[in-house]
Amino acid sequence: MKKNQLGMTFFGVVFIGGAIIFTAILGMKMVPAYLEFFSVQKILGAMAKDSGFSTMAPIEIRKSFDRRAQIDYVKVIEGKDLEISKSSSGNLAVASYQVVIPIVANVSVLLEFEASTAGTKAAKVVG
Repeated sequence: MKKNQLGMTFFGVVFIGGAIIFTAILGMKMVPAYLEFFSVQKILGAMAKDSGFSTMAPIEIRKSFDRRAQIDYVKVIEGKDLEISKSSSGNLAVASYQVVIPIVANVSVLLEFEASTAGTKAAKVVG
């Protein structure tokens, strides 16, 4: 009686291993950008909870963001980059920015982030 062999070929193992390694490298390169985005979210959330935020002048909002960003080591966006507007409930500050992460040679990943004092609007990957 002939027995059928079970298992993967060498090329299958190499292909699966390469895919796992590529995914791990991609994840390791993208995680810092998301961690920094979560810090920006946290800063804007804390600013929104501040009792005087609704009456602050735009320059005060920018300075407050810069002070908090310095404490949390946020380097991707500054207070001058915030879009500040008035709404019926007070001030609204929006942080919208992009991060380009080089992967290999001319291949990169573009991450678009947007957060505001009203909550997160979007965080998406544009490949």
